[in-house]
Amino acid sequence: MRGTVAAHSLGGYDVARIAGVNIPVNKRLEVALTYIYGIGRHTSLRIAAKAGVSPDLRVNQLSDAEVAKLRAIIDNELIVEGDLRRQVGMNTKRLMDLGCYRGLRHRRGLPTRGQRTHTNARTRKGPRKPVAGKKG
Repeated sequence: MRGTVAAHSLGGYDVARIAGVNIPVNKRLEVALTYIYGIGRHTSLRIAAKAGVSPDLRVNQLSDAEVAKLRAIIDNELIVEGDLRRQVGMNTKRLMDLGCYRGLRHRRGLPTRGQRTHTNARTRKGPRKPVAGKKG
């Protein structure tokens, strides 16, 4: 990693740092903010509007003040990155400890929201495991 500085001094650097995440400077602000866990397109547009910055600007075109404003909004008003991951993990652990249906599905690595598992659900179940003696 070459270095992490904000805004106009980004000249030779290829990243900016907000909320502990390296944001690519050659992307539009609207897209670049989505590199932060917990911020999607809609939220990034709201943040840009609140900061008074055009979402169409590239990150390397932002001034230090604008980057600081974005950083302040994200730090003060949103739960992102480590805190959000921890919160999601705790919620999942709580369901598993309760022993409720959703918790059992989490524990077994199966879909939790009523999807079928006879076919599909490969993302949750992982790669197919061959069963001996199934052929012919």
